Amino acid sequence: MRFSFTLSAGLLAFASFVSASNVIDLDPDNFEKFVGGDRPALVEFYAPWCGHCKSLAPTFEQLGDAFPTDKVVIAKTDADGVGRDLGNKYGVKGFPTLKWFPAGSLEPVDYSSGRDLESLANFVTTQSGVKSKIKPPPPPVATQLDAANFDDIALDDNKNVLVAFTAPWCGHCKNLKPTYEKVAKAFLSEPDCVVAQMDADEAQNKPVAAKYDVRSFPTIKFFPKGSKEPIAYSTGRSEQQFIDFLNEHCGTHRSIGGLLSETAGKVLTLDTLASNFFTASLPERPDVLAKAREYIGTLTGGDKKTNASAEYYVKAMERVLEKGEGWLAKEQARIAGLLASPSLAPTKLDELKIKANILTSFAATKAEEAYEAAEGLYNDAVDAAKQVPQQAKDGIDQFADAVQDKAKKVKEEL
Repeated sequence: MRFSFTLSAGLLAFASFVSASNVIDLDPDNFEKFVGGDRPALVEFYAPWCGHCKSLAPTFEQLGDAFPTDKVVIAKTDADGVGRDLGNKYGVKGFPTLKWFPAGSLEPVDYSSGRDLESLANFVTTQSGVKSKIKPPPPPVATQLDAANFDDIALDDNKNVLVAFTAPWCGHCKNLKPTYEKVAKAFLSEPDCVVAQMDADEAQNKPVAAKYDVRSFPTIKFFPKGSKEPIAYSTGRSEQQFIDFLNEHCGTHRSIGGLLSETAGKVLTLDTLASNFFTASLPERPDVLAKAREYIGTLTGGDKKTNASAEYYVKAMERVLEKGEGWLAKEQARIAGLLASPSLAPTKLDELKIKANILTSFAATKAEEAYEAAEGLYNDAVDAAKQVPQQAKDGIDQFADAVQDKAKKVKEEL
């Protein structure tokens, strides 16, 4: 019995520990014990049946844990039950209603900002001067626009800019944010392709939003390089769909995660020459190299990345002539090993990925020819195997015919 009592007491203590909350439950009897005293208070007037109240509940619990209870009161009252009189007294007409009571006052200030933890905590800190225990979120990756810098960035003739016009209270904007941040991160190494965001509900930014006919949130528009007129973004909102759109309109080759795709750095004419080089006989290869050099000489006004890619085709041909075909396999293995390193700078990753892509052009035709040759041998073997039973059958038929002929002759002689 003693063991049972001790176990039961332990379970009760554990249950009390688990259910402990820093959000104070208020009713008319204890209201002024916690509100209007030496601590400011944020009070939620809720109803147990209210769906929005149920959605807010876990966030409000986190808010209660975020502030020291000896400095700030985070409280709630069932304004459709025990706190009905309190709700009537303070003019509560819908649920949930949040009101801020400054220290020493029973005259509240209405709370009308967002219901996410960050917005609630910022409000409490601003009103009370008390810092929360919440770790600040990392700075946004997307370029932040406002009325002061919008034209300098979004209308820059040398940049393509994707702008998401958002509002802090907008649920769809909050859902979009993690994906949009990933897209912004994927294009950090593309200085000409900017992924930006603007709080279009901020008072100073509203005229900019109105100028571009922003009527709902989020509204996403693409400002092409050299144009003052944006293109409405109406594609899907997955990470891949954003990336595909930007690759098409910015001329980039990014993939999810920010790495370059398999097409990055490839030059069609040089791809053909690389294939021809690798399949050519040794005496013919210098001629192909000369054609590649000649082609590079025609590239004028190209960007640095394109020119560097073109030069690498020639460099690879020179290395194969100098060191033999074994250099290609060794170089591919070396680059693959470096690409697997987690410590490489983004610019170095891009450089290596482009080289890896270019080197596949040399082996592509060779591999294709080897595959076709192997496929031909396989088909010949299959045909030969199919012919074996037929050949055996033909031999048996020939033997049977010979026996019949011999029997016929013996019969005639008799």
